[in-house]
Amino acid sequence: MATLERATPAAMHVHEEVLDNGLRVLILEMHTAPLASVWCWYRVGSKDETTGLTGVSHWVEHMNFKGTTNIPRDKVKGIIEQFGGYWNGYTWIDQTTYTETATRDALDRMLFIEAERMTNCLYDPEDCESERTVIISELQGGENDPDTLLDQELTAVAFKAHPYRHPTIGWLSDLQAMNREDLYSYYRRFYVPNNATLVIVGDIDKNEAMRGVVRHFDRIAQGDVSRRPLTKEPEQLGERRLTLSREGTTAYLKLGYRAPSISDPDFFPMLVLDAVLTGAKGVNLWASFRTPPAQRSARLYRALVDRGLASSASGGLVPTAEPFLYTLSMTATTGTPLARLEEVVLNELESVRTRGISTDELKKAVHQLRARLVFENDSITNIAHQLGYFETIASWRWLESLHAAIESVTVDQVRAAAFERLKSTNRTIGWFEPLPIGTVGAASTDEGAGAGPISARGTVLGER
Repeated sequence: MATLERATPAAMHVHEEVLDNGLRVLILEMHTAPLASVWCWYRVGSKDETTGLTGVSHWVEHMNFKGTTNIPRDKVKGIIEQFGGYWNGYTWIDQTTYTETATRDALDRMLFIEAERMTNCLYDPEDCESERTVIISELQGGENDPDTLLDQELTAVAFKAHPYRHPTIGWLSDLQAMNREDLYSYYRRFYVPNNATLVIVGDIDKNEAMRGVVRHFDRIAQGDVSRRPLTKEPEQLGERRLTLSREGTTAYLKLGYRAPSISDPDFFPMLVLDAVLTGAKGVNLWASFRTPPAQRSARLYRALVDRGLASSASGGLVPTAEPFLYTLSMTATTGTPLARLEEVVLNELESVRTRGISTDELKKAVHQLRARLVFENDSITNIAHQLGYFETIASWRWLESLHAAIESVTVDQVRAAAFERLKSTNRTIGWFEPLPIGTVGAASTDEGAGAGPISARGTVLGER
């Protein structure tokens, strides 16, 4: 691979087509191995949920692996595995997606599965109840992880009105109350071709692949996916704080700053800033779960880990359709007070706000970011994910300018973005303080002057 650009979909020839029923299709031929990857994306996630139905998008995703009218539940997995394939799915705030990667001979089978998933999922009442148990267990498992719990609660405090405040898995009270009809009506509303994008990447002929798409999907009727206007998040008027205390052995610190959406001019300067502070990462949700090697030259690593104040320091800025959060996460070392850890972090951030970054830091961050993009496009599965992810929140063509946008960032732009985005009135700080075994946990919240107190969240177990 001669250049970094050749590793991106932008350097390749994506065939784009829209069926009469509104289904958007992206096809990319890549003849590097006899494989094909299919992703079906739906523009529905936890931001589309209303009070009382939090977690319904994720629950529906679970149900859509339970068999269809024409695929018995015990046969679904085998259809892909007989071709040596892989399949999965996930739900997040902006989207839900399903994927299969297998030998190219399986392409028609993969298209058949996704067409069935779009139209004929069963929603057997017994399956609905069994998945309720599975999902509640998943939620409770997350609550037993202090880092996960703190992240969930911090997001709920950082947002007062916008539905991004709800965890994708949902609140326990809603999961206990929802029924089969809630799930099925949600499925029928959003799982329609005019709310979906189908992505095919691999050792295939685009014309043959398109004929397969038409054969399986063209008959499916479009639906009404009119959405209620999203509640606008009010301006934050002061620092917000959250402290969780429960049994444990390790202390955690998180800071969440209101972050720019993918369409905001500050997005790329903030992406570069994060690379300076915590190290370069890939530019999508999936990449955030593929932890890069520790980048010891990053500012917060040197300020915290090298000095023995923290065992880890990480950051995350994920492209989203609406403004979300830039999150910094630290694990305190034994004996390090959270107040001391917070002090050092805030001093580093204030230095960036007031003095900016150096030209050398900028060059290094840009180089590292571009290198990470290569790693995030190391397979047809990852490339297909990139195309669908960005098409869902903006447009896949956003990738065409990705390298140029990163390289065009200046030190002045980074400083300006840091000055505006990392101010105290734009942040929420969360502490997790471990208590001795046998101690009852608690939670408290607070907001700075000018905004008044915000409601305490009661317990730390996801109750609203």
